[in-house]
Amino acid sequence: MKRVLIISYYWPPTGGSGVQRWVKFAKYLPSEGWQPVIYTPKNPEQLAVDESLAAEIPDSAEVVKTRIIEPYEMYKNLLRKSGHSKEAVEVNPVNAQNKSFLQKVAMWVRGNLFLPDPRCLWIRPSVRFLKKYLQEHPVDLIVSTGPPQSMHMIALKLARQTGLPWIADFRDPWTKIFYFKHLSMTRMTKRWHEKMEAKVLNEATAVVAVSPLVQQEFQAMTQTPVELITNGFDEGDFNEEPCKTAAGGPDVPFTITHTGLFAADGNPTVLWEVLAEKCRANDEFRKLLRINLIGKTDEQITKAICEAGLKENLNNMGYQPHAVAIDEQRKASLLILPLRKEPEYKAVLPGKLFEYLASWRPVLGIGQPDGAMSMILNNTRTGVVLDWEDRKSITRYIDLCWDKHLNGCLTVENADISQFTRRNLTHRMAQLFEKLTNTSRLGN
Repeated sequence: MKRVLIISYYWPPTGGSGVQRWVKFAKYLPSEGWQPVIYTPKNPEQLAVDESLAAEIPDSAEVVKTRIIEPYEMYKNLLRKSGHSKEAVEVNPVNAQNKSFLQKVAMWVRGNLFLPDPRCLWIRPSVRFLKKYLQEHPVDLIVSTGPPQSMHMIALKLARQTGLPWIADFRDPWTKIFYFKHLSMTRMTKRWHEKMEAKVLNEATAVVAVSPLVQQEFQAMTQTPVELITNGFDEGDFNEEPCKTAAGGPDVPFTITHTGLFAADGNPTVLWEVLAEKCRANDEFRKLLRINLIGKTDEQITKAICEAGLKENLNNMGYQPHAVAIDEQRKASLLILPLRKEPEYKAVLPGKLFEYLASWRPVLGIGQPDGAMSMILNNTRTGVVLDWEDRKSITRYIDLCWDKHLNGCLTVENADISQFTRRNLTHRMAQLFEKLTNTSRLGN
């Protein structure tokens, strides 16, 4: 087998969305003739732990770990001791919400002293360690996946010293990510980020983006080819027959489900108001409505739901293992996916979107109707994206789903989503590996 070094901050038993992409690639890469060699921290910050993900890692994978110093963890401990809520510390630490003086100071320190991010102290020792490690355990290709963007800085320096081909995989943008403007950076710091972003884009052998709009943004910034390989869903997680059949009935709960991180700056307050109004007007709807929240949820979300009068309808399950979250998606009547209220989110394709598609339940997206997520839902005919404040359209869609639910015919149109399977996406990634290593070999 050829060998690929994958530099990733997120790896099991860490849970959450950031770990899924490369765990799934690693799972299927051996069948494509590639042995994954994962380099990851021994002691990373873990907002969620999912021990079940260990079963996804193939026996042939080689996992190499070294210790990391996390200065940001000291700041979070300080916030906890000063009385800040768990949600303020873990769910939504960087956003446009009102911040305490301590948070503002910490954001300035984080934005200007730790470059490109709080994992920066791992860059130099990782390059030193990996250079020596690769002399004894050679690989054919390097992949870095970020954020955190420090992973790309490790790969940049390592590729310079080894001459190996390198893919910079961006799960999110760098300077155009939504929270970049909230980091209280000086003009000099912003210029540093722009310079480093350009170095990574220009020196990587290839760049990979997960959204077509991000791909376009990056390609306008560099001559390096920028490939589009989205996130996806693993057919192995949906091993039963797809839930394509209609669901519902007058005695079946009407379950609206959200899985994953749910931050305050994505709070769909109009949706809660629409649901509350319908509960007041329709006693049957009130009795059958269930709102399931699965994952880390900002307290402002649950507070808004309760203030709307929906406390009895709310089931806040907290973080659950990946398999449980998928099962709840498949049992839902309607899946909701509110984006954050940031203009940059127009280009974002949330990873959970593709698992929503594989659940074959209607999806109500809330965000920019002309964004990347809307393109996917429209093309697959699996749901809609409506503006945060579009009360009329949100009401109409809830009414439509409710009526179909009562009649037992709530489903989605049959659509081809095979392009988004993890196996097919891994095949495309492996094709890129082969292309780059063959070109590198010819160049030498």
